[in-house]
Amino acid sequence: MNTSSISWTRFALAPLLAALVLAGCANVPTVEPVAAPVAPSAYKEADGRWAALTPAEAQARGEWWKVFADPLLDDLVARADRNNTSIQLAAARLAQARALVRSTNADSLPQIGIGAGAGRQTLQPGTGGLPGQALSSLTTGASASWEPDIFGKLAKATQAASLDAQSREALVQSTRLLVQSDVAQTYFGLRALDAERALVRQTVEAYRDTLRLTERRYRAGDVAELDWARVQTEVSSTESQALALDRRRAELEHALALLLGEVPSGFAVADAEWGGPLPLVPPGLPSTLLARRPDVSAAQSSMLAAQARLGVAQLAWFPDVSLTASGGFASTDLGDLFKWSARSWGIGALLSLPIFDGGRREAGVQSANAQWDAAAAGYREQVLIAFKDVEDQLSALRLLADQAGAQAQAVDSATRATVLSSSRYRNGYVSQLELLDARRSELANRRLALQVRSAQYQSTVGLIRALGGGWGSEVRALASAETPRAVR
Repeated sequence: MNTSSISWTRFALAPLLAALVLAGCANVPTVEPVAAPVAPSAYKEADGRWAALTPAEAQARGEWWKVFADPLLDDLVARADRNNTSIQLAAARLAQARALVRSTNADSLPQIGIGAGAGRQTLQPGTGGLPGQALSSLTTGASASWEPDIFGKLAKATQAASLDAQSREALVQSTRLLVQSDVAQTYFGLRALDAERALVRQTVEAYRDTLRLTERRYRAGDVAELDWARVQTEVSSTESQALALDRRRAELEHALALLLGEVPSGFAVADAEWGGPLPLVPPGLPSTLLARRPDVSAAQSSMLAAQARLGVAQLAWFPDVSLTASGGFASTDLGDLFKWSARSWGIGALLSLPIFDGGRREAGVQSANAQWDAAAAGYREQVLIAFKDVEDQLSALRLLADQAGAQAQAVDSATRATVLSSSRYRNGYVSQLELLDARRSELANRRLALQVRSAQYQSTVGLIRALGGGWGSEVRALASAETPRAVR
């Protein structure tokens, strides 16, 4: 190799050598991790049995809805998992995020391509040959390029994309859990309405029997028209309440069809009795349950992705280095194209470093830093929401258990008052107005007892959602003295 070739080679590799020197001096500022809110040593609503840990998205959640031992609910949840559009949308976004990871990772790999070309042009004076002569040119060859990740910018971009994909995966789990819990809560609300509708219809029939008896006595002159009008009012009022419950049930049935991804006009849930013991929260639950909340995990991944992108923005101040190579054949004659004498090749190294960009890179760093601050605040907020959700449901279950006990006593007392009022009315000691008041009070208390029981089921499902899923084999559907008695 002659001296000129050596000098050219040194000149060509000078940008690469300069980049390596800069890499040794590169010192990108690190971002301090944001601590999550300080976790309480115990939840005040759980007698010290709970504690908060770091997110553990991979922990199993199990088929938590089976704790309610309702085959129809099992079928509804399975159908929602298959057909719910929100789950399908979240899954599609996850697929997009995973594709973006593969695309970002490809930037750090060598790029290889092949090509061929043909052209014909007229020679200009002074370029050799006869002026105006047409000359053909044929080329074929391969090219390769590679951007060595000297400063780690591509690695950070790939890391950010991977964290985004993890966030999307957690959001899929969060959407699935949300849909499952919505299906369960809607289903239990519908079952509670069935029980309430049956109770109101029974009351309507009882009032109609009373109305027929009162009408006969009114025609016979034994009672005044006022007594007949009062009973008629109760019948019409209670029928109106029954129709309102029918309307509400239809709305819940349509909402359930939407959750299952089915057309409401072709979907129906038959009336059925609502019974069985309420699943109780077992003692000694492991503290890792709250850590599985997928929304907390998604917020954490989004925060880490923002941190990685901040690093990418900071690395924009360092130069880009790319290496290229090409080789092939070029000839003016197709027959000579692949001859050894027609070969051509080239290698190159390019270092690119903007000197003045009008503040574009600084603005990029500021924007990435603001996104990091927003993601960190969002993560902290999500952790606080997780604490709040668990406290809300635990307090609701505790207070609803007390309310159910008090309401059961109210139902017993109202039922006894109705029996006594009916007996005294038949013996002429009280007016019909007092008997109607006693019946109205009994109906109101029975309906309230059903609503409290429905709220207990809703809060149990809400607690499961707040914890990120069920608590596994420790759950037992146990009846206890705290379980409210069935409303007669």
